[in-house]
Amino acid sequence: MRFVSKPRNLGRACLKSSVIFLSAVVCAVAIFAAVRSPRTVEADDWLPISQDELKMSSLPEAPGASAVILYRQVDRDDNAKTGNEQNYVRIKILTEEGRKYADVEIPYFREQANIVGLRARTIRPDGSIAMFEGKAYDKTIVRARNVKYLAKTFTLPDVQVGSIIEYRYTEDMAENYVYNSKWILSDELFTKQAKFSLRPNKDFALRWSWPIGLPAGVQPPKQEPASQLVKMEANNIPAFQIEDYMPPENELKYRVTFEYSERTAESDPARFWKQQGKTLNSQVESFLGKKKDLEQAVSQMVSPSDTPEVKAQKIYVRVQQLKNTSFAVERTDQEQKREQAKAIKTAADLLRAGGGDGRDITWVYLGLVRAAGIEAYPVWVSSRDQYFFNAKAMSINELNANVVLVKLNGKDVFCDPGTAFAPFGLLPWNETGAIGLRLDKDGGGFVQTGLPGSADSVVERKADLKMSEDGTLSGKVTMTFSGLEALRRRIEERNEDEAERKQYMEDQLKEFVPVGIEAELTNKPDWNSSSPTLVAEYNLKVPGWATAAGHRALVPVGLFGASEKHLFTHKDRVHPIYFQFPCQRKDDVSIELPLSWKVTTVPPSRLQDSKAVVYDLKITNENGVLHMTRLLRNDLLVIEQKQYPSLQGFFQIVRTGDEQAIVVQPGMASASTK
Repeated sequence: MRFVSKPRNLGRACLKSSVIFLSAVVCAVAIFAAVRSPRTVEADDWLPISQDELKMSSLPEAPGASAVILYRQVDRDDNAKTGNEQNYVRIKILTEEGRKYADVEIPYFREQANIVGLRARTIRPDGSIAMFEGKAYDKTIVRARNVKYLAKTFTLPDVQVGSIIEYRYTEDMAENYVYNSKWILSDELFTKQAKFSLRPNKDFALRWSWPIGLPAGVQPPKQEPASQLVKMEANNIPAFQIEDYMPPENELKYRVTFEYSERTAESDPARFWKQQGKTLNSQVESFLGKKKDLEQAVSQMVSPSDTPEVKAQKIYVRVQQLKNTSFAVERTDQEQKREQAKAIKTAADLLRAGGGDGRDITWVYLGLVRAAGIEAYPVWVSSRDQYFFNAKAMSINELNANVVLVKLNGKDVFCDPGTAFAPFGLLPWNETGAIGLRLDKDGGGFVQTGLPGSADSVVERKADLKMSEDGTLSGKVTMTFSGLEALRRRIEERNEDEAERKQYMEDQLKEFVPVGIEAELTNKPDWNSSSPTLVAEYNLKVPGWATAAGHRALVPVGLFGASEKHLFTHKDRVHPIYFQFPCQRKDDVSIELPLSWKVTTVPPSRLQDSKAVVYDLKITNENGVLHMTRLLRNDLLVIEQKQYPSLQGFFQIVRTGDEQAIVVQPGMASASTK
């Protein structure tokens, strides 16, 4: 789980959120960023279009591009309690494929910002103009491998090859969300020209950096002495390629990040983190308040005879029963105002109120565990769904998730009760294997959270099926998600109703089977607990699973192999390969054949043990009942693109194994398989 945070001394709200990959995209609001004049833009104050832009049919710097960004500008103003960012973009449509960019998506996180003042138009190849008069809609967008974010979407009118489309909007930041400024330079399209400006908050010191460098020929940002504006221009920014299983987009993109501090900007990382550690620890201790209040509360949760492990778990269960506003169904403005009116300044306040946001719930757990006599520490973690933490960058914003380190029997146990549905000792995937700053009065030090092994996060599929004479499979399937696989799905579906959850689970099964199926969920999975497993039961029907081959029939062995069917099939790879967490897929499939069918050939078992990845397939025939077990184990996390061919080779072996078929001789009663 990932959430937005900022030390309170900078006034930034620290909100826990379950949507694990929105924040990096939203904070930048730059996938489709735009331009505006530095002065205030009036309703119809568009930048002029040149004849060269109208006549352009290609761009030498971007050969074969379907569209290019001609001009883009981002003007950010942090010098207010509620900041804003003005955006303007101009895109040239070069091919028929490029017309898809008429469908615009502006990503944002509604609890952090609001998109206002949206204006858009199409300039036809002859120079005539079609204004956008429609309405923009909120939509959940899926990008790359199940990465979801909210976007304001709309479609520009009458877009043709040769058209220019442009739009502008303002992103109004929610109160105190102005301290996470970034310029994301890279875009899906080649950018011919871009301009950026930032009006810093005058109350704090500011420093900026460009972690992966800048595009060729681009000069670093400079601050104008008179206006204090930080400005930068960039030309010919390469298009950014999106691939499945890649590290966080913004980690790979050209970017400029800005960091505020109360003191003079520190240049030494060691001193910087010591100072920050002391400040952050003081804030946590202030929130915990009087120990006596917590001791009284914890006495009602545990018994003196309980072991430390039992105490830690009992307190965890009790804390997770508190109302977690970070995971609540979307509230009305009036409800949010009422909740804000109930000021929660200490752990005791939260306990009296019966709930609070996820960040504060986690700190309440820290206080209660300590009150029970257990050694525990606050930890600010850098979630790895946004960026990979680099201490030298001195970016306090990247410490954006809080957990508790509990010492039990000499072992470090990391807990995050502020994440709804997270079992004791299990962190959301983006907080696992992550760098964190453990706090104490001396400034603390860096630690790394544990990374669960593949056996801790499993999708297990057990099927008891019968084959009919026409080659149709039907029967029962039980699918069990455990560990991070269960937690991720509970978080993703936390605000959905029963009908949507049923459809979601049925779609999950359909995604695993490589042909069209009929699937009906027959149970009600336990969506609202922190159980380590999530179980779904189905009635399954797979028409035509056995296919005719002359007088024989072929029964494929890879019933649940659809996920790997097209995995890593591209010849080349641009980015490193990034798996969210180690995991396993375990299948146990039994197929009872018609009595008149005879098995003639059973493929040999397959075992490909490449240490970090394993594929194990076993197939047997027991008196007309086919039994197939399949294990796909992945203990990889990040591998370089130079190792891509080896990974490709492994998954080709998986596909080859799954595509094997058992050869059967149907009885004379069979019609479709003769």
